[in-house]
Amino acid sequence: MPTKNTLQSSKNTTRKTEPGTRNPEPAIQVSNLTKIYHLYDHPQDRLKEALNPFKKSYHHDFYAMQGVSLEIKKGETVGIIGKNGAGKSTLLKMITGVLNPTHGEIKTYGTIASLLELGAGFNPEMTGLENIYLNGTLMGFTHAQMEEKVEAILAFADIGEFIHQPVKMYSSGMFARLAFSVSINVEPDILIVDEALSVGDMAFQMKCFKKFQDFQAEGKTILFVTHALDTVIRYCSRGIVIDEGRIVFDNTPKLAVDAFKKILSGNFYGKEDTLKESNEKAKEDTATSTEHTNPLPKQQLLKASFDTHRERDTYGNNKAVITDYGITDSSGTPTAILDYDSEFKIIMEVTFNQTVTEPIFAFTIKDLKGLEITGTNTLMKHTLTGTFAKGERVTVSFTQKANLQLGKYALSLGCVAINETGIEVFNRVYDAILFEVIGSVQMVGFYDLQSHITVEKGY
Repeated sequence: MPTKNTLQSSKNTTRKTEPGTRNPEPAIQVSNLTKIYHLYDHPQDRLKEALNPFKKSYHHDFYAMQGVSLEIKKGETVGIIGKNGAGKSTLLKMITGVLNPTHGEIKTYGTIASLLELGAGFNPEMTGLENIYLNGTLMGFTHAQMEEKVEAILAFADIGEFIHQPVKMYSSGMFARLAFSVSINVEPDILIVDEALSVGDMAFQMKCFKKFQDFQAEGKTILFVTHALDTVIRYCSRGIVIDEGRIVFDNTPKLAVDAFKKILSGNFYGKEDTLKESNEKAKEDTATSTEHTNPLPKQQLLKASFDTHRERDTYGNNKAVITDYGITDSSGTPTAILDYDSEFKIIMEVTFNQTVTEPIFAFTIKDLKGLEITGTNTLMKHTLTGTFAKGERVTVSFTQKANLQLGKYALSLGCVAINETGIEVFNRVYDAILFEVIGSVQMVGFYDLQSHITVEKGY
């Protein structure tokens, strides 16, 4: 919820741009930001340190944020992703002024509204309406100014007669509605949101994201922390990945999501890695491992029938390697163009460099923005795969119909296993093939449910 500390007005605010125009001027500048917490092994150690005449240290330092520098331009919608404890929320709290950095500098340009924690700044004994005015006062607005905003706040929150009830009676969803409604209706230049919308129902979330789009059209800046990767791809213009208190990746939303997936599977090469370096290392690893797998001659490889996608990305520990792959139509002919609703196969050949039991073979289909549309794997389909010895080779085929929305897509493939430590990635090939679905069928959304329509007249 916005507080006096989180709603700021900078003297350096620059001229406004036309709605929807990308402004190259900065909205947020962060320089060498560091946040250190003192951790104690025993509760009494804190007191010992405070009273020790020789200033003996009983703590060890925990770096929640380590030398982070970034600049966010006006009009950008930036999605920040990372594992729990990576430092995402710490960064937002320092930007909004809730936390003070140990070292570094933060500059913001314009008013900021933040939604960091549900109900922050709410008095549980006061009604929702009273809390609207209370929060308006905390943000520096007069009672008369909040009077002008109340109608819009109530309309967006849409919690009915509960607005006149004490907020201690509210569900988490009601908190989200009212808190977000107040945040967006103070007309901020910068909106900062930290996972607070995940508790809302689907209709409310759709309304919130529609408001995000309105803000984007007006050239406002949005900083957004979420674990919903498709949200980053859909709504953000930039993606930042944080790991162990550092920014390890900063690029387009699609590439940021792919980098985060590598971190989750332990295949991100280096804390300060770039995607280019990661790709080069992954290709080197794959080339090294496949030297010993005796692949088929190149002229016999199915993948030779397809153009190599320049953004293809391969990684894994190479206990098993996807040595060949492709798409064939109903007649078995390799093709990258599928007729709508026609049957096709996704084929992958895997060679094992070590003995593996019950590997999982998978594919996903993404649109050109990187959003995963559909996919499946042998585990989901309850297909037992067996045990494969070193040097063995297997061909896996997925057969289905192309009832996707007409357009272009990217096919990704994977061979993994699930063990006591989680998912072990043997080999993944992201965006292996670009293909297209063509036809004359019109629909709304991603795929056709193949509904049958009956129209009956009544007399």
